[in-house]
Amino acid sequence: MVDGLIADLPSIEQLTPDERRGIIARYTAVLEGNFIYWMTATFLAVHSEQARPILLDNLYEECRDSHPNMMREFALAAHAFPTEADALAVGPELTRVRLFLGKLQGVQSLLTMAFFEGYIQRFMGYLAGLAASLGSAEFVYTDVHGVCDIAHTEGLYRAVFLEMALDPPSEGADLLEGVELLRALLHVIVQGPQLN
Repeated sequence: MVDGLIADLPSIEQLTPDERRGIIARYTAVLEGNFIYWMTATFLAVHSEQARPILLDNLYEECRDSHPNMMREFALAAHAFPTEADALAVGPELTRVRLFLGKLQGVQSLLTMAFFEGYIQRFMGYLAGLAASLGSAEFVYTDVHGVCDIAHTEGLYRAVFLEMALDPPSEGADLLEGVELLRALLHVIVQGPQLN
């Protein structure tokens, strides 16, 4: 799924400056205020004592190094700080992801976050390219996440197997429900709101 999403990213050169700004702004509107909440909800959902330190390490790094502030500085330097319209554009899909993670389903939440970390790691080069095309030279956020999310992704997939062994989902449960909701949100981030 990550490969498909990355392959479908529009060429930066074919985007207008406003479209480039919009992708960064919508991404920022989602990530700055939600990622730590999502990871915390996942932490609350898991039952495996072995999986919890993996999530805590991720949360510790996010808070200690103030990743939301990195994200904000990145967006500001690219003149892409989210407007009300940017926040509203991602609102319905963002709400669906929040409500899903609020179900506190260990395996499904871990799969969702592992998928997301894997996507972010691969998306960072593209995001940096968007910012550079808008005249930015602030790449701390993309540099850090292009590296740290490799280990975060591996750790989260390890946590999936630990949680599955201890608290397997019920038969017939949709293991990829959160992944599909997140994929829809990522589509809106990149493509913008679809007008009816």
